[in-house]
Amino acid sequence: MSFVEVLRQATTRLEKSEIQYMITGSIAASYYGLIRATEDLDIVISADPAKLRTFMGLFPSDEYYAPLQDALEAHQHQSMFNVLDMVRSWKIDLIFEKPTPFHREAFRRRRSATFEGVRTTMISVEDLIISKLEWSKMGESERQARDAGIVARKRFHELDRDYIEQWVKDLGLSSEWNTAQKLGGLE
Repeated sequence: MSFVEVLRQATTRLEKSEIQYMITGSIAASYYGLIRATEDLDIVISADPAKLRTFMGLFPSDEYYAPLQDALEAHQHQSMFNVLDMVRSWKIDLIFEKPTPFHREAFRRRRSATFEGVRTTMISVEDLIISKLEWSKMGESERQARDAGIVARKRFHELDRDYIEQWVKDLGLSSEWNTAQKLGGLE
């Protein structure tokens, strides 16, 4: 099964459960022009325990490893949990919206998108760039900064650069942003 079907199945189940969400990570980067091979789907969610119970109940146990207890613990700690597609070897990472000003704003700014024929909700291009800069700062790898720079270059004419610059300043990401621009070919 391609990522398109995994995306369709995940978003359909989220919508049936009335869970607000946004696609992020490598699928969002692909949407904005950075093609990357992946076998996982990163989704930021906002959900209460009742909606989580509904959502997790939509995954048949003969195809998915989706323990409800993991989801409820992740809700309690505002962290993340996984749903594993055991038949097709895909992983869905579900990440609770972080309670910081930037992450609340990014979730508020999510937008409707159609990706590979699937109607979904996607992180904005600016917030994807800033998120990748945050990952770069946390030491994930130079790859995150390069990805941010490439996405910025590919979407340069539509970017709200003032918005990016403000969050770069507020979050202390100037060094990462400079590196991203250099690696992405913007300098």
